[in-house]
Amino acid sequence: MTVYYNGQYLQKSEVAISPDDRGFLFADGVYDVIRSYRARLFKCAEHLERLVYGLRELRIEGIDARSLEQVANQLIENNKLEAVDALVYLQVTRGAAPRSHQFPPKGTPLTVYVEAKAFSPPVEQQQNGAGALLQPDQRWSRCNIKTIGLLPNTLAHQRAREAGAFEAIFSRDGLLQEGSHSSILFVKKDVLICPPLTNRILPSITRSVVIDLALAESIEVETRSCREGELFEFDEVMMLSTSVEIVPITAVNGRKIRRGSLRPITMRLQNAFRRLAGQMNSERWD
Repeated sequence: MTVYYNGQYLQKSEVAISPDDRGFLFADGVYDVIRSYRARLFKCAEHLERLVYGLRELRIEGIDARSLEQVANQLIENNKLEAVDALVYLQVTRGAAPRSHQFPPKGTPLTVYVEAKAFSPPVEQQQNGAGALLQPDQRWSRCNIKTIGLLPNTLAHQRAREAGAFEAIFSRDGLLQEGSHSSILFVKKDVLICPPLTNRILPSITRSVVIDLALAESIEVETRSCREGELFEFDEVMMLSTSVEIVPITAVNGRKIRRGSLRPITMRLQNAFRRLAGQMNSERWD
């Protein structure tokens, strides 16, 4: 596999990260993941703008993140991924410097890494639904930055998998937030309900796309806080992300969501999302 590392295209096995890298020592960096549908990067500008926001919030300077679109496209070509679906992973850290909580001197080279690999979404879960596990939200207070510091997410996700669930849903002060690696939306009486974007929730690109699709489908959209106590009053629950697209959550903590396998709004949104992705593929090959 060819990857991009600090200005060079290398074999992945040739990449060597310094033990002084601040990403390794402090999780001092940001990342993003972009879906490619047969060499068409999906919402690339939006993903890179989110990366720009994260870099700015962490005060990491010295890179034009928007230039990484060209790198992503080059990696898709180098790895012969033009005819398949793929994921592009991008990560930027503050670079390598002697270990200190203080930022290194200005001009310290950043560590920039990008890779692209073939990918298939979880079709079984998309079609049949998946379970989730409620978990207390123990993350830091800037979840709206897509930082590489994901230990609480990792622990919550592992607990979910050990419990036989596909995802963990975070709850803080009685309010439902998001998943360990996804956005969570709800449906009640044919209304799509979205928890408000705060510092506790990542501004998901897929979430934004799905809201736009809902409006185009004449589905009413409401933004409001969602209480943990009303979870089983919702008719549908769904998780959204770049990698899973849209997956219905059919049970939480082993208890079924009220309507069970009947998921009309989720299915409409899945179909609309597939049409959008299919349109990208057709445009690629026209």
